Amino acid sequence: MEHNKTWHQMHQDSLEFGQRLADSVANGMGSWRFIIIQTLIVLAWMVLNIVGFAYKWDVYPFILLNLVFSTQAAYAAPIIMMAQNRQSERDRAQADADYRTNCEAKIEIEELLKKLNSIEVDKLDRILELLEKNDKKA
Repeated sequence: MEHNKTWHQMHQDSLEFGQRLADSVANGMGSWRFIIIQTLIVLAWMVLNIVGFAYKWDVYPFILLNLVFSTQAAYAAPIIMMAQNRQSERDRAQADADYRTNCEAKIEIEELLKKLNSIEVDKLDRILELLEKNDKKA
């Protein structure tokens, strides 16, 4: 029953695994939950490396942490761009579907107006006919 699906459902069904994964990653990275968890990890990293007694794997200025962030940014940016491009595709698909719906509605409204106009003309013709009959009788 493909014709009963919305444009959004059809778009979702057409996505490949990689596209779905990119959307999920972008949604996750664009959330407060991600920011809070990442902030807690960074704070823990810094605290453990500043006050750590036994083993400091990344001493100040936290070069390893900077490398981790650089790597994360290098992968996150293109993944987020892929998700944004798909969002643009979804927006275009929705705009196209809205346009087609509006065109169909316009045609239906024009047909209804023609029908109403013809009913109005028929009523006026009938009234004139009755008036003429009335004049002839009088």
